[in-house]
Amino acid sequence: MAESRRFTIGYALAPKKKNSFIQPSLIDLSKGRGIDLVPIDPSLPLLDQGPFDCVLHKLYGDDWERQLRDFSARNPGVPVLDRPSAIERLHNRISMLQAVSELEIPPGSPDTFGIPSQVVVYDSAALSDSRAVGALRFPVIAKPLVADGSAKSHKMSLVYHRAGLLKLKPPLVLQEFVNHGGVIFKVYVVGGHVRCVKRKSLPDVPEEKLGSTEGSMTFSQVSNLTHREERYYEQLEDAEPPPPRFVTDIAVGLRRVMGLHLFNFDMIRDVKAGNHYFVIDINYFPGYAKMPNYEAVLTDFFWDVLTKNEAAATGRESGDDDDDGDEKKGEETQQPPQC
Repeated sequence: MAESRRFTIGYALAPKKKNSFIQPSLIDLSKGRGIDLVPIDPSLPLLDQGPFDCVLHKLYGDDWERQLRDFSARNPGVPVLDRPSAIERLHNRISMLQAVSELEIPPGSPDTFGIPSQVVVYDSAALSDSRAVGALRFPVIAKPLVADGSAKSHKMSLVYHRAGLLKLKPPLVLQEFVNHGGVIFKVYVVGGHVRCVKRKSLPDVPEEKLGSTEGSMTFSQVSNLTHREERYYEQLEDAEPPPPRFVTDIAVGLRRVMGLHLFNFDMIRDVKAGNHYFVIDINYFPGYAKMPNYEAVLTDFFWDVLTKNEAAATGRESGDDDDDGDEKKGEETQQPPQC
């Protein structure tokens, strides 16, 4: 492949996502590697735009998905990051975390993982029925069942007592709150790259208040909560991250199970069992601009996707089917660096 070869990535992003992600630093770094980032106008037919060597998107809706299907049918060799059918799983907080149950960590690891106990409630009547809540222990986190990236889908509540459920509007997921030291680990996945960062979270609920505190507290994203105590920030600084190999194994497993390249997952450590972790949320195409050195990470990822696809296309054109299969196999089994 000639060094002068340039690639074009068409991106279709909502205005807020575009403003945060498509920074001049990312555009310039990608351009220096021979990759041009070009906006896609969602008001115009996708097939009338381009040509593109790759499509990067985070738009939803039946019309957009239809356009992507038509585009892929017309351009089968152009990667679409990521497939709407794979992204759809993350729009429901039950199916989202089911992916975690499909993972296995290699034997011998001292660290374990899972998801918090949870139930889904579809109607208001069920909130007053103790049988619907089952054996969940309070407090619980109440989350909208639909996770479509809207402001409404981020509105959550920490409910201390059963009576607090009556103020909520289903459908929603009730998830047992686990004391986790007020720290959440956000794990960013970009293809084979994994980066784990620490963020602030809900403070622990003291044992003496469990079962006695009433009411609820509403919030959006826990990592955006404001903590006024200096002690809290010292606690965040001192928090030990999970073992890199352990985090990487979960990230690689989720990538394979979900068939996604661009996502992050939130993980907390149970303070009662220091080596047990809970995956509590998974998000498609998160706020990568908050990840340290995101420009270099994404540019490397773009280059990897484009050049491997180019090599595969060259193999297909030459009739070398075996090499094409090996290329895809090698990409799928690639081990990401430790975070």
